Amino acid sequence: MQKQSESYQDLVNALKSTSRLLNLERNSQLSQDVNTISHYLTNPNFQIAVFGPFNHGKSTLLNAILGNRTLPIDLIPTTGAAIIVKYGSDLRTRIMLRDGTEIYRSGTEILQQYAILDGNRQMHQDVASVEVFCPHPFLKRGIELLDLPGTNDKEAQDSLVRDRLLSTDLVVQLLDARKLMTLGERENLRDWLLDRGIKTVIFVANFINLLEPEEQQQVQNRLLFVAESFRAELPPGFSNLYRVDALPALRARLKGDGAGATSSGLATFEAALQNIVSILQQNRGDVRLPRVQAIASQIQLNLQAKIEPLLKEVKSFDEKENAKIEVKQKAANLIQQGLNKSFTELRNWLELSNLLKKYQTEATVAIAEDKFKTWQIGTLKKDLSELQLNIMKWLYQAYEFFKEERPEDLSIPLPNEPQITLPPKPGSNNDLTEPAGAIAVGGGIGWLLGGPVGAAVVGSISYLLNKNIQETDDKSAQESYHQQVAKICIGVTENYFTELSNQGLAILAEFEYKAKRVTRFSGSPEPLEIANKRKDLQQLQISFNQLVQQLSKAKISTNYQPYREIPKYIPYTPPVEKEQKTYSQKEKANNSTSSTYRYSYKTAETNQANSNQRVNTSPPPKASTSPNPAEVDAKFRNWEIDQEIARMKAEMRSPGYQANKQQQNTSQSNKAPQQPKNQAEKDKITRAYSILGLQPGVSINEVKQAYKNLVKKWHPDLYVNQPQLQKQAQEKMRLINEAYTILSD
Repeated sequence: MQKQSESYQDLVNALKSTSRLLNLERNSQLSQDVNTISHYLTNPNFQIAVFGPFNHGKSTLLNAILGNRTLPIDLIPTTGAAIIVKYGSDLRTRIMLRDGTEIYRSGTEILQQYAILDGNRQMHQDVASVEVFCPHPFLKRGIELLDLPGTNDKEAQDSLVRDRLLSTDLVVQLLDARKLMTLGERENLRDWLLDRGIKTVIFVANFINLLEPEEQQQVQNRLLFVAESFRAELPPGFSNLYRVDALPALRARLKGDGAGATSSGLATFEAALQNIVSILQQNRGDVRLPRVQAIASQIQLNLQAKIEPLLKEVKSFDEKENAKIEVKQKAANLIQQGLNKSFTELRNWLELSNLLKKYQTEATVAIAEDKFKTWQIGTLKKDLSELQLNIMKWLYQAYEFFKEERPEDLSIPLPNEPQITLPPKPGSNNDLTEPAGAIAVGGGIGWLLGGPVGAAVVGSISYLLNKNIQETDDKSAQESYHQQVAKICIGVTENYFTELSNQGLAILAEFEYKAKRVTRFSGSPEPLEIANKRKDLQQLQISFNQLVQQLSKAKISTNYQPYREIPKYIPYTPPVEKEQKTYSQKEKANNSTSSTYRYSYKTAETNQANSNQRVNTSPPPKASTSPNPAEVDAKFRNWEIDQEIARMKAEMRSPGYQANKQQQNTSQSNKAPQQPKNQAEKDKITRAYSILGLQPGVSINEVKQAYKNLVKKWHPDLYVNQPQLQKQAQEKMRLINEAYTILSD
């Protein structure tokens, strides 16, 4: 028995801890019920309470069972305390006062002083507990008898009785046959017993011997009706109704009159009581746990009333913060896409091969014509400035949106103007105003060469660059000189663009790394008020869930499910930056094939604003293994996000966006595709619905969902290692994309 009581200790702890969170008044009914039920679960003894209104003979019945006048009895309401009768080697009494004083006396005479009502028929307020130890064999089996004050007399007595009934294993409700089941008794039966899970109840009718024979039969019939209407949970085969004439039974027992005890009904009742108790003792959980369920339900209901408002407020805050982060993340992605495009454009522009291809002829001719500085400012610097400005526009947009870090200006300087050294002019050294090998600084050699010579050099430049002639043989000395000068000019410009490319790419790589800080953003710290509410909520949820867990462990059913505990608030922080990347020709070549799946999913809407191109369904390069559906699903979600960002950008640029946003959001999801204008369009739309497996006229959201499901099913990535199926999937995807484009336009 002791071991079973210890097994409920965790449940008791859970009940107490959860009730403390409710901040209950100490004298509140629920607080008292929790204390009572906790003591009840840890009490190893089996307790039987005799319960009923005053002057029903409760103490007399208990004395008859014990075989002596152990408890005080009188013709007026007597019992003024809950008296627990336990086993002891000799008859003695222990009274504990509320100030901690212990009174220990032999016999039970001390009960007259502390356990009966005073002259004003009030209970003794200074008495904490009353225990009587009696050498009765029935009690030696771990049985306790509880004599309770009579009900329907004083409110304090009713409150005491109600509390103590919760902690008893078996209730003997004593009825007065002369006034059977009064209104008060019926109310107590419902409110004090049934509603609190107390169903191990035996009815005992007293005073039947005082009725006339014909009245006894009528009362017996009414008693049977009462007993049958109350579904007592007693062991099978035992009745929940007995007749005991308490006073004759006590007199017979005191005289040792066995026949009198039998005729009074006491012997029958005692035999049934001992057998019922013996069975119930072996199944204490079946008796006690329904009462725990009733109290636990009240605690859970009260806890839920505290949890739900906090949960709603905290969830609302989290949803708003998540919505802000989502918008910022979409903006960050959109800005980063623009930045990446601008960086790529400038990086490609700075590639040496591209610079030479686009500008070398012009630059070399400008040197020969003494116009390099003008050309450099009017063409090269203008183009470079425009490309740098495109990057800075995105960065300032990021700063305006996130207000995190002000961007630095991107400034790639142009190299110094080219300097060249001319070879000696054949046969005309004296015509030069400077000695052979003189340096022409700042470009412009036309004035040195003069007239036809300069024109010939310019012609040679174009000829050499276009024809890619590196050497000339069998030419006249004059033509050879033109080409020598032209080659010098070409070499100078190549060095110029090489310096611009190397220096520009290095500056751009470093700037690109720094620019990432501008597009990063952090979440807002949690307000102290919300933080405190989150802490309270987490404590309540943990306690609630622990109670549910302990109830389940004790096999007590509950109507409540554990809460999914609200997570701790962690402000959004940008991901950790990787090491700074430098860009080389090799890396550029590697990066050119890095966007395999994004290309095959992206629609023209996400690649180019206001474009009407269709989804590109080119299959990705073959891999050694096929991606699983989860990978395809993840890539599809990325595509959805990209598409939504593009839509967000378009919407934010449209007139009246803020004013119409709410209306658009509420109507968009249910909006159906536009009606066709002619029969050809009708047929095309009907076929599109059929391909997507939809009924005509469904909403845009349903079209998108169907498209999404089909893409996940037929994407060619899923059939990389199955060429025949992949070919079929590609054709299927072509039809699906066409249908989606038709219905979403």
